[in-house]
Amino acid sequence: MQLYDSARRGVYPLEVGPVATLYSCGITPYDSAHLGHAFVYLSFDVLTRRLRDAGHEVRCVRNVTDVDDDILRKAREMGVNYLDLAAQEMVTFERDMKLINLLPVYAEPRATGAIPEILTLIGQTFDLGLAYEVEGSVYFEVSKFPRFGQVSHESRGAMIELAAINGGRPDDPNKRDPLDFVLWQPSLEDEPAWESRWGPGRPGWHIECSALALRELGETVDVHGGGRDLAFPHHECEAAQSESVTGAPFVKHWMHVGLVALDGVKMSKSLGNLIFVHDLVRRSEPAAVRLSLLDQFYRDDWEWRDELLLHAQSRLATWRSTLTTGRASSVLDDVRDALDDDLNTPASLRAIDAAAHAGANVASAASLLGITL
Repeated sequence: MQLYDSARRGVYPLEVGPVATLYSCGITPYDSAHLGHAFVYLSFDVLTRRLRDAGHEVRCVRNVTDVDDDILRKAREMGVNYLDLAAQEMVTFERDMKLINLLPVYAEPRATGAIPEILTLIGQTFDLGLAYEVEGSVYFEVSKFPRFGQVSHESRGAMIELAAINGGRPDDPNKRDPLDFVLWQPSLEDEPAWESRWGPGRPGWHIECSALALRELGETVDVHGGGRDLAFPHHECEAAQSESVTGAPFVKHWMHVGLVALDGVKMSKSLGNLIFVHDLVRRSEPAAVRLSLLDQFYRDDWEWRDELLLHAQSRLATWRSTLTTGRASSVLDDVRDALDDDLNTPASLRAIDAAAHAGANVASAASLLGITL
């Protein structure tokens, strides 16, 4: 398989052992996961299916950020416990992912379940002189990591701008550099707090994924990623703190998935311009929703249009017409070839279309893509 690596900015062979390790950044369950989230997890699902098909055991970890600024703010507004809010939203998330036939992941650890590992990792960065403490907050000092920028390749100015947009607070007067990022912070009176050597508080955003990936999958992960908007600051900071401590490459392949728009604007919880899987399946069968997503190349930004569902439903009808009369063909190998070419799902669908129109039974090829006819 050839797969694009965001850090190296090119397509490279994906070299994995008998056990392939994947880490996909999961949701912050303070609101329902939208179609953009589903597109990310579907991309990792297809990669998992192809690696299993090739004979690998796959360990895909997808974390849950159940403590951070967003979920605590939303819980405060609703007057509920943040863990109750997380539990409620996770029920909806898991239902939606089952609707589009995502395979269960190897592990789905929560940030609140890894506080000891998080504190250990922060302690290691601190003891190595890579972090500093001011008034109970611990910051990673990016000047101590010369490769900072290796994942996103953003300019310093762009990094500062993106940090401000994503809650990085580059104007924090306690920072030695605007790009230094929080590893540990004091909790407000109504927020959860854990004891630490720097005083009671809670973890920053980036440290949880490093701690969970290292705990679940080891020092180097074969494929790590998420939405393209996570490249900076989240993944950049993950790589810096992880590699500073372990001395090993944190990730072999960075896999960043394109963003989904609605009416010309990227879907986001803050704007409220969202489409949800559970809404779409009220209008069409779940397989058509999955097929609509598969028709988009994973690295491209794209826009949701309702006609995608109509096209997918028509496609399914054509494919199903081959079940009783279709002959054998090489379409399964054609689909494998397409997936091995940088996870090209649109090309795999075209291969199935051609085989179905030629009268071949395409059930096994569709099944590799997670479509049951």
